[in-house]
Amino acid sequence: MEKQSEIALAEDVPNKISPIACKPESGGAEATAVEGAPSLRLTPRLAIGLILLQSLFFGLGDPISKEAYHVVPVYALLSMRYLLTLLILFLFAGKRIVAGLRRCRVRDWIASSLCIACAHMSGNVAIKLTAATSVAFLRSLCTVMTPLLVLLLFRRKYSRKHIPIQILVVLGLYLLCGLGGLSGFGAGEMLSLLTALLLAGSLVLGQESLSRVDPLTLSAVQTATAAVMGTACAFLFDGGWTSLSAVTPRIWGIIVYLAIACTVGGFLLQNAALTAVSARTVALVQSICPVMTALFSFFLLGERLSAPGLLGAGIIVACVAGESLLPEDGPCNP
Repeated sequence: MEKQSEIALAEDVPNKISPIACKPESGGAEATAVEGAPSLRLTPRLAIGLILLQSLFFGLGDPISKEAYHVVPVYALLSMRYLLTLLILFLFAGKRIVAGLRRCRVRDWIASSLCIACAHMSGNVAIKLTAATSVAFLRSLCTVMTPLLVLLLFRRKYSRKHIPIQILVVLGLYLLCGLGGLSGFGAGEMLSLLTALLLAGSLVLGQESLSRVDPLTLSAVQTATAAVMGTACAFLFDGGWTSLSAVTPRIWGIIVYLAIACTVGGFLLQNAALTAVSARTVALVQSICPVMTALFSFFLLGERLSAPGLLGAGIIVACVAGESLLPEDGPCNP
């Protein structure tokens, strides 16, 4: 009779806590997914594939954004992009997002959300203040800043075998971005470095958030934070949404692509990948994004890479391929 009671009790109580693939080691506690969240079992190779797909989306988004910025001011476009993204997320997964928000606290996601929102704002201001090649190179230094930030915040070291790859990636980025394109160091360059640091923070803190928040909910709150910040900047600096009256169907198509592919897809792919590989690995694989941008710019804008640029692109691709063959230092230890 006692055994039957135990069996009935076990059937009545569902498994409410399921482990996720990534277990950050901070505090010595084993990270688990929040109640009701789906168990994520990505392999490291599949996670790297997701980041490559994200880079593909972003690579197309960069050149087509240039066309949209000729018609719509930066902040007004960002505001509409993130508000549309938020609408799409709640339209298709609103109940899951609300349920996920009930299972977590604001402090579980606020730091990573502020980092990624501020990175998008500062990065776009930097483009207005200095050469795009300078911004591209300095922003990509997120690859180097991510492991340093992990070491500073969590005292986690990583294997020396990754250091040569990271050095080669920086060299490749320097060659790809027109030999750096640095003619001086002013406000635009400082904002670009700030953007790199914020992007690194969004990866490192985002991985910590994923021990308490599921990827879908984290993507939603990151989008909401960016939407609030973008809308505030639009009304402060761009006169609100008055410029949207001049938007053509083609430009609306670009905004929709940026919302669906680059934001819904980009945020979800990144957060999902962070459950299976380290923030350091994600940052390094994301360095292929400038290569994708150069490729799409060739087909869409007729822009051609110089010989050093082609060499830099080759170095980056080789480094990303080499990194994908190396095992992680630990269970998702950044």
